[in-house]
Amino acid sequence: MAGSSATAPQTAGSSDRLWGGGYGEATHPLVLRMNASVSFDRRMWHEDIVGSVAHATMLSECGLLGADDYAAILGGLRAIHADILAGQFAWSEAREDVHMNIEAALRDRIGAAAGRLHTARSRNDQVALDERLWLRRQLAAILERLAGLLEALGRSATEHHDWPMCGYTHLQRAQPVTVGHHLLAHATAFERDAARVVDCLQRQDVNPLGSGALAGTTLAIDRARTTELLGFARPSRNSLDAVGDRDHLAEALFCAALGSTHLSRVGEELVLFTSAEFGYVRLPDAFTTGSSLMPQKKNPDMAELLRAKSGRVLGDLVALLTVLKGLPLAYNKDLQEDKEPLFDGLSTWHDTLEVATPMLAAARWQKATLLGALDRGFLLATDLADALVNAGVPFRTAHEQVAALVAQLAEADKTFRTLGAKAIAQRLTLTEAQVKEVLDVRRSLRLRDVPGGPHPVRVRKEAEGLLERVAELRVQARRWAWPCPAERLLAG
Repeated sequence: MAGSSATAPQTAGSSDRLWGGGYGEATHPLVLRMNASVSFDRRMWHEDIVGSVAHATMLSECGLLGADDYAAILGGLRAIHADILAGQFAWSEAREDVHMNIEAALRDRIGAAAGRLHTARSRNDQVALDERLWLRRQLAAILERLAGLLEALGRSATEHHDWPMCGYTHLQRAQPVTVGHHLLAHATAFERDAARVVDCLQRQDVNPLGSGALAGTTLAIDRARTTELLGFARPSRNSLDAVGDRDHLAEALFCAALGSTHLSRVGEELVLFTSAEFGYVRLPDAFTTGSSLMPQKKNPDMAELLRAKSGRVLGDLVALLTVLKGLPLAYNKDLQEDKEPLFDGLSTWHDTLEVATPMLAAARWQKATLLGALDRGFLLATDLADALVNAGVPFRTAHEQVAALVAQLAEADKTFRTLGAKAIAQRLTLTEAQVKEVLDVRRSLRLRDVPGGPHPVRVRKEAEGLLERVAELRVQARRWAWPCPAERLLAG
């Protein structure tokens, strides 16, 4: 085990060494420990077996693997797959990684025939393949999570399409919008996140198997066949690039970092809006925690973690980019360090999406508090200036007049409502009827009838359109998640 001083040296000729020769001394225990990656890369076990099934099938069809050996290999891989699923597989750090563990187990199970599986294959193109297969499955799951989050936002936006609330700039009350419009702003960002995931899936839809260690193989293999069996769109164009770069992983982590940043903004708003100072939203007890000392506290810990975990995912992206920086072609052992940030970043993004969805669906907006904040924030000041413009006053003059009125009211701790329409009309040379119209927040929202604006009808239609696009996104997620032909062969 990692960190154990009892790890025995691996001697030349050890049964755990699957290839290589000419070793005159034992491998140092610290080298074994540092070189081992099975503790984290074994999560790709399913993809490793699927890749081997596709490779063995192609070798058999090309006459490079006899029928009996192919049957033995396929049967052995199926048995190992079943053992791992059942939790009955013994992982060994001495066997270094997921690939050697499975190949060695196959050798233990079926004997010499297992040695034919690695024909025309390197561990370099094998790991590149496993990562692409794993990434495809994970991004498909993330697409499904994004669809769920978008559905929750769309349904809440529909329900609150005409609920007025303060819109903010600089975290200062600015102009009125609706709760639905606010929620759809976040949804728009999450839709872009989903589009980036689809783009990443399409760009990484390439089969590296057959690239070998770096220069392909002299054996007559059929890369088009493994591409078909593994469900890829095309084989890789350059063997050096296929085994030596990881930009598709960096792109996936960028998607995760930016998606997590969007989630962190939601988390921050929930922290603010659920505070007593705002009181706009209440979260159910299921998504809050108590204080070890203060009996009255209900803390929005899940919202705070949405905010915090974005930093962790950003760190994963920076870690991977730093590993890739300056690497010469083709494969280098540095690339072993691509997996931990990849696994952590995508798993963290997936988990935060999973918790954000029911939390946002269960959030309860407080109508009375939202309306009270509108009155206190002078949010219709711009509407008053626009009314003066309609009466022929230059905008800059109108702006100065309304700003002066707001300053006087703030100093006197008054609002437009407490001063009254008649007094406002006298100060701004408007009619009382004009001022009453202007100070109607629902009328203000209705006047903002432009594409992308907060008019309640437009908000409702946009929410309905979002829910339609969610259905399309789920179709995309299922498309990428469907089992490839090699998986169906594995299942028998």
